[in-house]
Amino acid sequence: MTSFALALVCVMLTAPSNQNAVSTLDASGPLTAETRPQASANQDGTPETKADLPDDKPPTPPHTGWHAILVGLKGDISHLPSTANLNLVGMGSALALGLQPLDQTVNARLVNHYDIVNTFFKPAKYYGATAEQLALSIGMWTVGRLTHKPKVSHLGMDLLRAHAVTEMLVQPVKFATRRERPDLSNHQSFPSGHAAVTFATAAVIERHLGWRRSLVAYGIASYVSASRLHDNRHYLSDVVFGAAVGSIAGRTVVSHGRDTWTLTPSAVPGGVALNVTRRGL
Repeated sequence: MTSFALALVCVMLTAPSNQNAVSTLDASGPLTAETRPQASANQDGTPETKADLPDDKPPTPPHTGWHAILVGLKGDISHLPSTANLNLVGMGSALALGLQPLDQTVNARLVNHYDIVNTFFKPAKYYGATAEQLALSIGMWTVGRLTHKPKVSHLGMDLLRAHAVTEMLVQPVKFATRRERPDLSNHQSFPSGHAAVTFATAAVIERHLGWRRSLVAYGIASYVSASRLHDNRHYLSDVVFGAAVGSIAGRTVVSHGRDTWTLTPSAVPGGVALNVTRRGL
């Protein structure tokens, strides 16, 4: 993931800005048939529609310094109480409660001593730690500031704020529930901080770069969550609720209520189905 992040920074640093494109067009004189921008098209020649484009990105703020981070963080906290976040809490709680009977069984199947599996999951506990996530975010923010690339520093700033909000949500719940870890090491099992912080990162990347480019981030967040079961540090319900908490933190930082989540129950043979709809404002 570190190499992915560095590659991401390089791409954003080398990409031409929209302002440069506009100034070049204006300098060439009035728009003509030759200079008028053409609508982009797919490989088959059909016009590219709005559905083909990345998700709506948050506008780049004029300032991305420490003062902007603190002011933004204050706004993030004030926007936490919302219908969308309440819906996410409800979904995460319902899933965690429904999966709780499987906690012991899932861990028993994933905990093993095969060298190849142990090697596969070994990097996850480091990448998913808050310290490593903060270092990666600070690095991206610093690179953006030093190279005067506001889009890069904006992404780093939002990641820092998302991690701060995540810790504000996770730690009180840990000490309030005091659930014992599967390995009996302490009573801070619920929810999983590793799952929360990596899903918060994925949510921020999704808003900035579009859902297609965020698939890698969500895949890594799922990998980190699975590693916590393999390492016998968390139960399945811990990582599910942690993922919900991280999603709340990430979407609050980058959207401030621009999305709405609607839960619609419907009767099905033998039970009730819960339909989840996401709608941008």
